[in-house]
Amino acid sequence: MRPIDNSPLSRDGKVLILAYDHGLEHGPVDFEDVPESADPERVFEIATHPAVTSLAVQKGIAEAYYPSYEDDVTLLAKLNGTSNLWMGEHDSAVNWSVEYAAEVGADAVGFTLYGGSNHEVEMAEEFREAHEAARAHDLPVVMWAYPRGQGVKNDTTSSIIAYAARQALELGADVAKVKYPGSKEAMEHVVEMAGPTKVIMSGGSKRSDREFLESVKAVIDAGGAGLAVGRNIFQRENPRYILDALEHVIYEEASVDTALAEADK
Repeated sequence: MRPIDNSPLSRDGKVLILAYDHGLEHGPVDFEDVPESADPERVFEIATHPAVTSLAVQKGIAEAYYPSYEDDVTLLAKLNGTSNLWMGEHDSAVNWSVEYAAEVGADAVGFTLYGGSNHEVEMAEEFREAHEAARAHDLPVVMWAYPRGQGVKNDTTSSIIAYAARQALELGADVAKVKYPGSKEAMEHVVEMAGPTKVIMSGGSKRSDREFLESVKAVIDAGGAGLAVGRNIFQRENPRYILDALEHVIYEEASVDTALAEADK
């Protein structure tokens, strides 16, 4: 892997990816609470917040909206993804090439790998092809490291999440996006297993401000680099408020109380 501290993907060595691939992966249900979140332009505007280091989207969204925001938003091309209509063993279609992502203007690429799926071998081979193409274009690589499928009984255990981080390291990812293992101590082990690969937390489903920020704080205190978050941002009526708080927690390593107080100002 390559250091990302001086890349467009990070700020002061920390990472906050605003993920917006939910329309493909989950469908319109993720936009129901805040209907305006279905409008990609709204999310591109949110991504101009200084706390956001990149916006992760699929090909069609990038083609349609990124040209208007290329001076203000760092584009992370999410290369693979499959709809929630798919009922087979966990897999993810490769929807665009690294070469085309670079042509569109991507500053980094992301790729999901379902370790434990019956399709893991093929997905790892697809990741290898994307990884080496990204190296040729000098683009950082983020792995959505999600053990899932018949080989995984429980994808929320700390041992499985640590394995995911290690798999990301072994396969060459610069950043591993993993689930939060439930505590600072468990996250420390995950970070240790990832070696030089940066570890970031998946934001998951929407939670209260404090609960969400406390998990992010634990990741930072454990040596993690930040998070990739979607619903905990775009499903809020005032996404800038939580981004203001995240800026204090991630980049200043402030307490949750301090972050909330500063965001309230």
